[in-house]
Amino acid sequence: MNITVALAKEFGISQDRIERTIELIDEGNTIPFIARYRKEVTGSLDDTVLRKLAERLDYLRSLEKRREEVRAAIADQGKLTAEIEAQLDKAEILAEIEDIYRPFRPKRKTRASVARERGLEDLALALIMQEKAYEPSLLELAERFVDPEKGISSIDEAFGGARDIIAEDISDNAEYRKEIRALTFELGFITSKQCGEDPDGTYGMYYEYLERLAEIPGHRVLGLNRAESRGVVRVSIKVDTDIILNYLFSKIITEPDSPAYPHVAAATIDSYERLIAPSIERELRAQLTERASENAIKLFSENLRHLLMAAPVKGKIVMGIDPGYRTGCKLAVVDKTGKVLETTVIYPTKPFERIDEAKRIVKQLIRRYGVDIIAIGNGTASRESEIFIAGVLREIPELVNTVVSEAGASVYSASPLAAEEFPDFDVTERSAVSIARRLQDPLAELVKIDPKSIGVGQYQHDMKETQLDQALAGVVEDCVNAVGVDVNTASYSLLSHVAGINSAVAKNIVKYREEHGEFSSRDELLHVPRIGPKAFEQCAGFLRVPGSGEVLDMTGVHPESYRPAKELLRRFGYSDEDVREHRLGELREKAERYGMERLAESLGVGVPTLLDIIAELEKPGRDVRDSLPQPVLRDDIMELADLAVGMTLTGTVRNVTDFGAFVDIGVHQDGLVHVSQITNRYIKHPSEVLAVGDIVTVKVLSVDVDKKRIGLTMKL
Repeated sequence: MNITVALAKEFGISQDRIERTIELIDEGNTIPFIARYRKEVTGSLDDTVLRKLAERLDYLRSLEKRREEVRAAIADQGKLTAEIEAQLDKAEILAEIEDIYRPFRPKRKTRASVARERGLEDLALALIMQEKAYEPSLLELAERFVDPEKGISSIDEAFGGARDIIAEDISDNAEYRKEIRALTFELGFITSKQCGEDPDGTYGMYYEYLERLAEIPGHRVLGLNRAESRGVVRVSIKVDTDIILNYLFSKIITEPDSPAYPHVAAATIDSYERLIAPSIERELRAQLTERASENAIKLFSENLRHLLMAAPVKGKIVMGIDPGYRTGCKLAVVDKTGKVLETTVIYPTKPFERIDEAKRIVKQLIRRYGVDIIAIGNGTASRESEIFIAGVLREIPELVNTVVSEAGASVYSASPLAAEEFPDFDVTERSAVSIARRLQDPLAELVKIDPKSIGVGQYQHDMKETQLDQALAGVVEDCVNAVGVDVNTASYSLLSHVAGINSAVAKNIVKYREEHGEFSSRDELLHVPRIGPKAFEQCAGFLRVPGSGEVLDMTGVHPESYRPAKELLRRFGYSDEDVREHRLGELREKAERYGMERLAESLGVGVPTLLDIIAELEKPGRDVRDSLPQPVLRDDIMELADLAVGMTLTGTVRNVTDFGAFVDIGVHQDGLVHVSQITNRYIKHPSEVLAVGDIVTVKVLSVDVDKKRIGLTMKL
């Protein structure tokens, strides 16, 4: 297989671009760097497509490696024929290569291998010939193989061993297995039946379940797998056996009138039922699970991407509240930069209910620090804390509040990173700080937490951990680099996600900053231990130095493009001060009048790079998240019991799944918008319309207070 040709066809990209992109990857360039600063090479492929291309490149290279291993293994046995060579060259997936290798793979002891050891292969060959008449007769022929010393004490045992050999040969046939695999997938059903206890009825829908293999959605595959792993149900694949056997008979039975027919027919049936069907079932279930996991990881990745890229609430002093009962509600006030101003604890909830004291403390903090927004964690005692804050809001009407997801906050607050950041705080104080900072800058705070703990996936514990970790790490890296990082304020946890920088280098940057003061330029990064020319090339464009004497250091313009950027400014009469003061409003129009292609050629850059330079100069230090919807801020409070069917509300999408989206409408219980209620037009998946963080208008369809379930619709 020509990997370049295969990738070009799959991605719809020219072979030349594929070859040059592969070269960039092989040279050790990071995906964010390639996506942002090598657009001329890739044709402006984004980081998501580039990661998929890199993954497929790895898979196809592994496939080629396995193909050659199998070719060599068969050749070593002296059995490599032109036909097998052609089959290997044609195979497009790993399963097909393994099917070809199956007859040649060293086997453990089987019924067929025992029969071969007993010398019954010639009898099996005689049977599979299916002659109309045998001379001598089949019985006489079989009698020659009877040998008690070899463990064959009768003609029936001789025939039985020969049938075992035929059955295994049929099972090892790559063509048969490929066709049976396809038939089973197209015509088969996956079924489940209850076989164990399920006290909470969690898996009730799978007690008696039947669905076509070709149509079952991924989330139900993962649901069945989990129910089976819990011992609640037994899962199997069913297909019309007659269809499969008719296919095998059409391939194997050449002479129905032969005396060998009963033996060959019996061996064919045995081969399918005992060897092929169980194997194909395992393969198809593994294939379904792999596909479901890939889709779930893709959905998890998209949800995480939207969560990390949520709009920051800038320039606001925030009070974070980590709600609690017995231990009280921890408060943390942080300034506009996230610096902790004060922490304390109040007890407005049961069992203490010291409401007046709590109100007095909160008011004092609000007035002392000029708090703009109160961010309340959505965990235990969140509802009671909201009710308490509602009372405060009535007395300070200019104040607003919002509920912030606590997902992962407890994981962070108990982590070594949090202990290092706030050594004098207990875990709940750290959590309150995290809640406040999540509102101010979701990305900077959430990168401190294992993405799997953030709560925007489905069945994440049923997936391959390394595969999930790799995908989510890629999302975090892409988001951090898309936004850019202030090298003088970023934590090492944030810096470690910058292209070309690992955790050790990130710590070196922070240490250098502590020892030498703030960085005065990008070039100074080269003085940091373990940042050499290659690492600098990868990371420099994503690190911002707002106070630098070089104005381009505060932009996303890469140092390699400083010369053309300065020439661009000079050509149209702009100065560095114009950049700092945002006085380049007509730069794009002037460039367009000049002609983008002609201008790019004269500056020695490609058009994509020129367009990026212009965008950065027009809005130096811009945050791509600023154009996204701001979080919903509330000055009132509602409870689940306040909801009524038909009520229209504004909410925030908290999670997108295969079957719908969960929306926070401010009642401490997310409502479900089923996929059928998202839009009037047909959609295959909720993600076609919705993303985590979207602000949506919904109408209440149903309310079940006891089960805490809310049904919502967007079909207004």
